[in-house]
Amino acid sequence: MSKRKFNSKNKRNTSGKFNQKILEILLKNPNKPQNYKQIASALQITSIIDREILIKDLQALLADKKIKESDRGKFRVNADQHYLMGTIDITQSGTAYVTVDGIEDDILIAKNKKKNALQGDVVRIYVYPNKNKKKRQEGEVIDVVKRFKTLFTGVFEMQPSGKYGFVVMDNRSLHVDFYIPKDKFNQAENGQKVVVEMKDWPEDADNPFGEIVEILGNPEETNAEMHAILLEYNLPYAFPEEVEREAQELDVAIHEEEIQANRRDMRDVVTFTIDPKDAKDFDDALSLRKLENGNWEVGVHIADVTHYVRPGTLLEQEAYNRATSVYLVDRVVPMLPENLSNVACSLRPNEDKYTFSAVFEMDENAKVINQWYGRTAIHSDRRFTYEEAQEIIEGAEGDFKDEILTLDRLAKVLRQKRMKDGAITFDKIEVKFELDENNNPIGTYFKISKDANHLIEEFMLLCNRKVSEYVSTDKTGKPNNNTFVYRVHDDPDPDKLQDLKLFIKQFGYTLDLRDRMSVTKSMNQLLADVKGKPEENLIETLAVRTMSKAKYSTENDVGHYGLAFKYYSHFTSPIRRYPDMMAHRLLQLYLDGGKSPAAAPLEEKCIHSSSREKLAAEAERESIKFMQVKYMEQFVGEEFYGFITGVQEYGIFVEIPETRCEGMIRLRNMEEDSFYFDEKNYAIVGRKSGIIYQLGDKVMIKVAKADLRNKQLDFELLG
Repeated sequence: MSKRKFNSKNKRNTSGKFNQKILEILLKNPNKPQNYKQIASALQITSIIDREILIKDLQALLADKKIKESDRGKFRVNADQHYLMGTIDITQSGTAYVTVDGIEDDILIAKNKKKNALQGDVVRIYVYPNKNKKKRQEGEVIDVVKRFKTLFTGVFEMQPSGKYGFVVMDNRSLHVDFYIPKDKFNQAENGQKVVVEMKDWPEDADNPFGEIVEILGNPEETNAEMHAILLEYNLPYAFPEEVEREAQELDVAIHEEEIQANRRDMRDVVTFTIDPKDAKDFDDALSLRKLENGNWEVGVHIADVTHYVRPGTLLEQEAYNRATSVYLVDRVVPMLPENLSNVACSLRPNEDKYTFSAVFEMDENAKVINQWYGRTAIHSDRRFTYEEAQEIIEGAEGDFKDEILTLDRLAKVLRQKRMKDGAITFDKIEVKFELDENNNPIGTYFKISKDANHLIEEFMLLCNRKVSEYVSTDKTGKPNNNTFVYRVHDDPDPDKLQDLKLFIKQFGYTLDLRDRMSVTKSMNQLLADVKGKPEENLIETLAVRTMSKAKYSTENDVGHYGLAFKYYSHFTSPIRRYPDMMAHRLLQLYLDGGKSPAAAPLEEKCIHSSSREKLAAEAERESIKFMQVKYMEQFVGEEFYGFITGVQEYGIFVEIPETRCEGMIRLRNMEEDSFYFDEKNYAIVGRKSGIIYQLGDKVMIKVAKADLRNKQLDFELLG
């Protein structure tokens, strides 16, 4: 147990004692000047000494031009200076960056200038005047406008006296622990993983005050850790009772009068789903039939979620707040309650369902001749897993063999055209875990995309692209002014591409950076060339890092670089993505002849959805890291070969190919020599021996430690 001493008071320091509080008071009413007496009253200053300090602090703020004297003896915040509001991102080192809307570069906040802001909080900052335009702007936190969250997870450490304790945070970017008085233990025992609620953070306290509100269990238990990850990223794992109740009260029956009045009846067309074997919600289906003119009618049918989830309902608000389903290693945290996600909206076999469909007439060359969009009713004849569909594609007999082979052939034509147009394909191998009845990992396997995966992918991409084009252009193909929700992806960073080109040169590869098309063509060639090579995962990872991050937006300035589409939206997964629901509603609005709505409210929802998507991805990565470490516990002391996947000044990272588990070898533990970091060549070099370890090198390691608490593997280098 770590020894901590709680100090309720910081050391007395009269220099600038009231600076922060003065600014806070003036910022609350920026247009109302206040005199010395008003400020003293607001600060509840009564002593003569504190009044003198207040006067000195006012003079210092005036000298620094942080405030100004609008009338004699009346002060206000200096509007000419930069008082901004944004979201704070705190690094593991303790420094922070504040992202402000409309400002390209984040504002740097030093360790001691964060006040009591925590990761993700919305903060008000003062930005220092910046005379050196080449240097990043710096600032300080004035106050916390809105807490990102008030519930945190960590391990409870009771102090020897038993009178108080601390909850030591799981998140390394939270550089404080929570002080817990004895009456707030709520039966928590030393060493347990708990949920703590922030109750207060007094100005003169080093630590926030908290109360333990839930005991998760042993820190090394899978269930406790998964709950902790969700809470850490502010992702709810249970629906409020009133939301569940609203879902249960929905009319989920299929009514003939609804189909006759509002839908195209496609229940007699051969229709099936193809999904992962462990999928529970099926939000897309394909139908196929041959037309009299010899062309193919391909239907892409998407669960009609917005038929059930209406604006103004609790279900709608909950779906928006979550914005996405979250996929941890051992569980799915759905965006919608189970009655919708797994029952009413899931396109299960041998059941009639309401859908929103894109129906394409295609010739033998997969060219779209005609298209139709609207609400439909379908009946899925069969549920295929990817494996079952793949067997048919590879020659096995099976249900709807002709339909699957036809769709596979058309999909391959679509994919070939995408690649020719400049799309980049990242077919990264994903590591998956075999779990026992307690959700503990007992084995690993790799998820590899094959033709069956590509079949579904191509028709979903076609639907997303065509819906976006239909809404955004007129009959001649010219852009119109319709508001829509796009999935946009900017061009890669040129500097990162140049760095990648220099790095891969040592492996004998190259990139052509002359223009956009040459970049995509040579990138695809690179990804093909590294397949099956020791450096495959490393180079694929570095290539992905050159790419911009895709996001949701009502602005379509850049299109989608990675897919080589000018127009692209998310339409095909409304069970698990809120932007797809937005796209469904907008498409129906335009089909009904409605006017284009204002973009601003929808843009706000796009920003929120992008933010929630990022959090979900981070939580998913955390769950994988935990499972990898838990799986490798059994191999402590055993030897493996691996490849160096990362080099830092403090150590090297090595990945074991059989499990895709990555561990670190610390430089201080490498006894064969004293090593230094060669940043330019992604290497560490022995000072005496000259021996070099660099990215991609094959090495022998021993698993030294599996640290579940920090989700970290420590390796020992054998040579």
